[in-house]
Amino acid sequence: MAPRSSTAPAGSDVDYLDRVRDIAPIIDAAADQAERDRRLPDDVLAALHDAGLFRLLLPRQFGGGEVDPMTFFQTIEAVAKHDASTAWCLCQANGCAMTAAFLEPEVADEIWGNDPNGVVAWGPGKAEVVPEDGGFRLNAECSFASGMRHASWLGAHSVVLGADGEPERREDGGPVIRTMLFPADQATPIDIWDVIGLRATASDGFRVGDLAIPHEHSVSRDDPAERRIEAPLYQFHQTNLYATGFSGTAIGIARTMLDSFKELAMEKQPQRAKQVLRDNGMIQREVGEAEARLGSARAFILSELDHIWREVVHTGRLEIAQRMRIRLATTYGIHEAKAVADMAYDAAGATSIFASHPMERRFRDIHTVTQQMQGQKSHLQTVGAYILGHEPDLSVT
Repeated sequence: MAPRSSTAPAGSDVDYLDRVRDIAPIIDAAADQAERDRRLPDDVLAALHDAGLFRLLLPRQFGGGEVDPMTFFQTIEAVAKHDASTAWCLCQANGCAMTAAFLEPEVADEIWGNDPNGVVAWGPGKAEVVPEDGGFRLNAECSFASGMRHASWLGAHSVVLGADGEPERREDGGPVIRTMLFPADQATPIDIWDVIGLRATASDGFRVGDLAIPHEHSVSRDDPAERRIEAPLYQFHQTNLYATGFSGTAIGIARTMLDSFKELAMEKQPQRAKQVLRDNGMIQREVGEAEARLGSARAFILSELDHIWREVVHTGRLEIAQRMRIRLATTYGIHEAKAVADMAYDAAGATSIFASHPMERRFRDIHTVTQQMQGQKSHLQTVGAYILGHEPDLSVT
């Protein structure tokens, strides 16, 4: 089947930032409960679905927003100012939704188009499939499946085994990997998410054994040969948009922490101090530097995304150099956000250690963001090596 084109201007008729502002009170009110229960509450999920926030990166023909990367970044950032776990779940589910552009339309309709609450979740792990007539037989145990407790479908990135039990190989020697998609109720959940931050993401694990998967419910992610919708957004790899959204999450967390500290500094006079924090010269310098760092990092991300988006719209393809630029800007942004969050937390003194203060949960959240794959500092080395002429490591871009 020939790829289909989407000519509708992505996201032009919806102001998603307005929608975030409308539901922000619901997210704020539920944050403590979500933290305790380690999953997003039903009222938050309903509000997110009603606002279309799980469908930002879904093709329009299946009821999605098909927004550009800048809009995606800003929307996830806006949610993260209120709750990082909610933003993280939205980013993860939206990255998964890009798969609709690579599936047979009937399958994409089954998962998303015909289900207004359709959500896919997946995560890494050991997953293997054996081909059989019309499909595959799957055995898998996966983890870090953010949002799986509210997902309608799950995915397993699976090594395809040959008749000899050994992995089938691509032309470059790597194993053939296909993502298997199946209804969530066909898996056994594994409760593993007892962590310090991003607790409400419910990034648990799941297990499936000897599960039959029709071939049309499998996909080779980001494979141009399987891409069915030739819109600019789907020239980007899912990893590029994960990096974009998770950097927005970090920037949003840091912004709220810095703003919370500025409010505190207006009135807090530390014990034995002669002045409130706002009148302390060192604090004044640190706040100024923090604003510069956070604003610069945010501007860097948005500038790169905007330039790259314009280039992709013009050329119809995403180049390796552009993927590296996204990785550089987003990794840098995540770690600048962490530095600003640490400054705010440290400068607040003992006030910030109390669970009742807005900084405490966000401090744990941002330190969990940087421990995830998208936040690894090693990405800076990957980009630096490429800039200096080494072969690109495409596994992380």
